[in-house]
Amino acid sequence: MTGPEVLDVARDGVVTLIYVCGPMMIVGLGVGVAIGLIQALTQIQEMTLVFVPKIMAIFVTFMLTLPFMGSLMAGYMNRVAERIIAG
Repeated sequence: MTGPEVLDVARDGVVTLIYVCGPMMIVGLGVGVAIGLIQALTQIQEMTLVFVPKIMAIFVTFMLTLPFMGSLMAGYMNRVAERIIAG
């Protein structure tokens, strides 16, 4: 395997990682900002208040996007396996 081929596999892996983790990270960020805004408006400064809603939102997002994430990871594995078999 040459250098450019290695870089292609690495780039494809990073792009797949961003697509797989992106929805959960965006939801976690959104929930964190919303809870932070509510805490600032009500002047409740409880640090542990943000964790339960964020964990629940990320879990629901994970369950909803699991088929999408599985197909992306399976596609990446198929592309890597094709490179292994071909080269």
